[in-house]
Amino acid sequence: MSMGRDARASLRRLGALTKKEFLQLVRDRSTILMGVVLPLVLVLLIGFGMSLDVRDVPTAVVLEDDAPSAREAARFLDGSVYFSPRYVRSMEEAEALLLRHEADAIFCVPPDFSAELARGEAKVQLILNGVEATTAMSVSRYVEAAVLTYAAGQHRLAAMPNGAVQVEGRIWFNDANTSTWFYVPGILMLVLTMSGVFLTSVVMAREWERGTFESLFVTPVRIYEIILGKVLPYFVTAMLGMFLCLMAGHFLYALPMRGSMALILLVSMLYIVVALSLGLVISAVTKNQYVACQISSLVSFLPSVMLSGYLFDLHSEPLAIRVISRLFPTTYYLQLMKSLFLSGDYWPLIARNGLVLAAFAAGFAALALHLTRKKVA
Repeated sequence: MSMGRDARASLRRLGALTKKEFLQLVRDRSTILMGVVLPLVLVLLIGFGMSLDVRDVPTAVVLEDDAPSAREAARFLDGSVYFSPRYVRSMEEAEALLLRHEADAIFCVPPDFSAELARGEAKVQLILNGVEATTAMSVSRYVEAAVLTYAAGQHRLAAMPNGAVQVEGRIWFNDANTSTWFYVPGILMLVLTMSGVFLTSVVMAREWERGTFESLFVTPVRIYEIILGKVLPYFVTAMLGMFLCLMAGHFLYALPMRGSMALILLVSMLYIVVALSLGLVISAVTKNQYVACQISSLVSFLPSVMLSGYLFDLHSEPLAIRVISRLFPTTYYLQLMKSLFLSGDYWPLIARNGLVLAAFAAGFAALALHLTRKKVA
């Protein structure tokens, strides 16, 4: 009976604290903007504005051979969404366009193209603007694929030895090779990191500065009740921001959800606990809004962007970077989100990364509780 009364009393105290924090959160427009509106704006800006898909590349086209086969070799440029061709009379004119940055590529069909094509040895020249390295590599791949398709269509591959191997490529899980599908799961990770670590650490540090925590500690409310009452509103705010971004990614960018929606939400809830706990640790250590802002940026945003695999494939990074990336929960959460969105419910990965996130959550929560008690003592 005594334990039941204690539990009910604890729930009443927790409910009262949570209600107070919700009311304070609703009145604080800046927190709502940062936790709900700003994440949605990020999804829209990054999703539409940040893309590795190359489109409408200004291309100077030089046809030094007037034969029909030469004109056919360059025809793929006219109907392609990747190129915006501009036909010029000479290489000098094309090079001038490249120097003035009015063209990013030159596609030249040499004067002996048709004769060489008859012998199976035809070549075309592609000159690229190396200032934009990513665009240059993408354009090179597009042109090579188009020229090979043209050559196969002409049935002029006599120069190739019998039995030559041809590659038929297929991309699993992202058939159209859409870079937005690669970015949106990372945006969700950034949103939860911002709502969890950054927002919580700054707001809680402000509570320490104002002495709000100290005034609560002299009441009958227990420490864990105070902490839960403080963070539950931010948990709800983070989930709301995440859900809005999830819907935006699905309906605006046609991002598939091949895994279970329940698992996506469950994994996200677990990561929010990690982020909130880390934010509490930072606020308890610093007790200063400015310092909390700096530290939370250092330990959350930089790993989220640079070391999680969001922008760079970790498999191509040096061993030391791959080892360091394993020290941050963002890496495990991003792997889970990409898998759940694009490839489905792969249970070995879900179990392994889920357990790691649970360990991070338990460790940060215990550390936050310990540091808070130490500050009170």
